[in-house]
Amino acid sequence: MGLQRILITNAKGGCGKTTITTNIASHYAQQGLNVRLFDHDSQGSSLGWLNRRPDSLNTITGVDASKNADHRLTRSWQLRVPPETDVAVIDTPAGSDITELAALFQQNDSVLIPVLPSPIDIHATAHFIKELLTTGSIRKRKIRLAVIANRVRKNTKMYHALERFLFSLNIPFISSLRDTQLYANAVEFGIGVQEINSPRSKIDREQWAPIIRWLETPTHNESAEVRPLFSQREI
Repeated sequence: MGLQRILITNAKGGCGKTTITTNIASHYAQQGLNVRLFDHDSQGSSLGWLNRRPDSLNTITGVDASKNADHRLTRSWQLRVPPETDVAVIDTPAGSDITELAALFQQNDSVLIPVLPSPIDIHATAHFIKELLTTGSIRKRKIRLAVIANRVRKNTKMYHALERFLFSLNIPFISSLRDTQLYANAVEFGIGVQEINSPRSKIDREQWAPIIRWLETPTHNESAEVRPLFSQREI
């Protein structure tokens, strides 16, 4: 397979970029692919997760992209993607402007935008997406955009408000991830929720399925299959 580049981004901090980044990286590592994780955020949360990853699990190579870690290396050399890499997962910095973010985009990138169910996050994300869609490089480089609702709880007014907002966008709304302690546990132990083989993670694995399908769809079809948040009883 050719190199697949996946960027997780939102100008609004605290939206769960690290959760999305680490779970995508762990999924593809679990498939036996060569995965390289680039952490552009100065907090280094994705790399912290990677440092806690058990040696018994498939390897993910981490890159501290927030700085030039070795003065002997040029920035471009540090951030290169070796030819043997199958999947590059890129955790972009919070608070970056569109010009800075657009510089990270390459041809045929897949871009995921997590958003939380709060008025501040909805308004900030709406502005961010509007700026993205007016960036010429998005269309020119055939970049795919999709939105994920993150840390949501069923039957709340804020979730329904978020859902209405996401349905109004002109980009795919591909899944909703529930608010559960399983994600915090996965971060603590350096794993992904799909690597937690227990009945408690069944719903979470199901909620990740449409995200993986979208990432692995080889076309640029912008129609989105939106699944209900809770299709069955919570475990």
